[in-house]
Amino acid sequence: MTAAGIDYTFINTAEGLLNFKQQHRDIDWLGFDTEFIGEKRYHTLLCLIQISSAHGYFLLDPLAIDDLGPLLEIIQDPAVVKITHAGDNDYRLLYRAHGITPANVFDTQVAAAFIGHRYPTSFAKLVEAETGERVGKGYAVTDWSRRPMSDKQVKYALYDVVYLRQLYDTITGKLRANGRLDWALEECALMTDPDYYYRDPHHELLNSNIARSGKTKERIFLLRLYEWRRAQAEQRNYSKEMILSSKLIGQLVRGVRGGRESMQENRRLPGKTVSRYGDLFVDFYTTPATPEELAVVKQIQRSTQDDDDDDMIIELLYLLMKYRAAEADISHALVMPRNAIKRMKQDESVRQSILGSGWRRELLGEDFVGWLKNFDRLKLRIEGGKISLVG
Repeated sequence: MTAAGIDYTFINTAEGLLNFKQQHRDIDWLGFDTEFIGEKRYHTLLCLIQISSAHGYFLLDPLAIDDLGPLLEIIQDPAVVKITHAGDNDYRLLYRAHGITPANVFDTQVAAAFIGHRYPTSFAKLVEAETGERVGKGYAVTDWSRRPMSDKQVKYALYDVVYLRQLYDTITGKLRANGRLDWALEECALMTDPDYYYRDPHHELLNSNIARSGKTKERIFLLRLYEWRRAQAEQRNYSKEMILSSKLIGQLVRGVRGGRESMQENRRLPGKTVSRYGDLFVDFYTTPATPEELAVVKQIQRSTQDDDDDDMIIELLYLLMKYRAAEADISHALVMPRNAIKRMKQDESVRQSILGSGWRRELLGEDFVGWLKNFDRLKLRIEGGKISLVG
């Protein structure tokens, strides 16, 4: 088949996928991308897999093929370099749906951050900057479950993999020239670790400003409310927002204290929601907490006066990090998100992602790493026109 002057093979049968696997038994690289639908769903629907290799271009229809095993085996094969752009989204989808993690990963979005590109950068911008070619953007949001696909959809899908090998070659060449290839590969390798895809089941609660300022009873209510919303969404395959809008949660916390009648009188709470779930929400609020629930809510950090001091130290450390990243021509957004230092106090995995990374330690220096390790004891001191961190 041909689209936009590109010859490709469309695979929509198990036999076709087995033939693909046999054809690719001796490859050493594979580029791929996915198209999916996540809106109004709890379980993301994988609709299309685009592939490039030394044998050509392929479009694989996962809506028509139940067993993707032959392709998943290649993705897990350490002898084959997998080339992606923003591949963490694709790998996360495959991890959740099939329980697999990739091996031997090269992600052009991540690697480009080590040669001076902003992070994250779009595929279209990276292709234009590194190859001079323009990639259309018009079909980024479309119904990828539609069959047959339109010619424009096929063209857009193919362009997502046509340039992957060229980007790999140009970016790795520049990484070798600036001595950053090992750093880029180390960062890409994070996607091969199952822990990379783990998300705390209570992340909504632990990151809730309402929970931080609330008392224990309100926190237990929020814990139960978030868990109920998630379970309902999973069972019905709806988005969580379709079950209960996030903008209503603060109103529920305030209204539930006065019982069902108080919630009914709150004009910002839909009457239909209170009528259907009011008794359940009151039960969430009044039922005594279990030891397990109390252990979860104890993880929530209350806002304190020390937060203002912490914010100033965090801002100073963040600016120092940006300066060192700029010196090395590496995107600071990849080195460390703005909120990472503060999150280190609450989340050991965040601490490990910064302090446990070889290239970050090398870039930032042992003095910076020492400040992060002793963040709880750091004090900001201004004397004689000099700013110093002591701890």
